[in-house]
Amino acid sequence: MSTHEQIQPTGGHGDDASEASDAAGQAQVAGVDDILDEIDSVLETNAAAFVQGFVQKGGE
Repeated sequence: MSTHEQIQPTGGHGDDASEASDAAGQAQVAGVDDILDEIDSVLETNAAAFVQGFVQKGGE
């Protein structure tokens, strides 16, 4: 198994831009968490019906 290393660019161009991107990133994470919570609630309610929506019928 190979490992990959991510290299982050180190730009010294203003802290305001990084603060804005951090805030946008937090908002995006919150949005993703909301979607995942909604999926969890659907699966808790009726997992079989949810899965049936993705099952192919008749070799389609």
